[in-house]
Amino acid sequence: MRKKLNRKFCVAPMMNWTDRHCRSFMRLISSEAVLYTEMITTGAILHGDAHYHLDLNSDESPVALQLGGSNPQELSKCIKLIENYSYDEINLNCGCPSDRVQNGMFGAVMMKNANLTADCISALLDASKLPISVKHRIGVDDFDSYDFLCDFVETVSNTGCKVFIIHARKAWLKGLSPKQNREIPELNYDRVYQLKRDFPELEIIINGGISSIHDSVDHIHELDGVMIGREAYTNPYLLAEVDQKIYGKKKSVIKREEIAEKFCQYVDNEMVKGEKLHSMTRHILGLFRGVKGAKQFRRHISENAQGEKASIDVLYNALKKVGEIS
Repeated sequence: MRKKLNRKFCVAPMMNWTDRHCRSFMRLISSEAVLYTEMITTGAILHGDAHYHLDLNSDESPVALQLGGSNPQELSKCIKLIENYSYDEINLNCGCPSDRVQNGMFGAVMMKNANLTADCISALLDASKLPISVKHRIGVDDFDSYDFLCDFVETVSNTGCKVFIIHARKAWLKGLSPKQNREIPELNYDRVYQLKRDFPELEIIINGGISSIHDSVDHIHELDGVMIGREAYTNPYLLAEVDQKIYGKKKSVIKREEIAEKFCQYVDNEMVKGEKLHSMTRHILGLFRGVKGAKQFRRHISENAQGEKASIDVLYNALKKVGEIS
């Protein structure tokens, strides 16, 4: 059953990172955070192995699917396949600056054509019963004025889309790598705050440079929610207080060792189905960050989880090296 979305705290879509194993791991830590898939292109769904790309575990909800595409008809066709799965939201990527995405004429380049973006959103809204959201930047290249941002948001919101996830940096489509585009363009949180004041009827989620629960709470005072990316991946225990401090749940904070034990059970079950150990253990490497033995834990997994014969014992032996649970 799909949960009603409360986007106060979201974990960003991250290519090659937020696969179903990652999301199931994070769900062990927080029951409330909204998780996002890696970006999946319309071409991969329509012309590739759709089930491989869309498959998710029953314990992931609430989880949103991020789509990459700029053809309204193709996006609409994808919905027929997507709705066979238990996603809670569909998000259109209008923020990725990579060359591959630009060559497909989607991602951040779509901010330069708000009418096309609106057509894509309309197609999704017409085809799907799920909530539809947009993830974008505050600008792109020299199109970086506040008026440009407002025009984009107003045009897209006129379709009926009410959820905007905004990376508070502009994107440079030429001259910067995707990694540099996450770091070099200056953060401008005030611009996102102003957008919320000017469009109070919209749900505005902020993304970019947020690395703590404390910072998240500060942003939520001004906005409807936050989205954290790489910090949540490299330091996943950050999620351990999300349910309590963001969502106000009255429950104890889960311990690292309990998370590890549950993830071991998950890994064991998946390996019975034929999954390779390293495809799952790579997501747990940051769980013990800052804890005695964390370096040895990561090293043991990195050195031993590869290969056809790698077994669950690799994970159990790695856990023995962590001072907190040895």
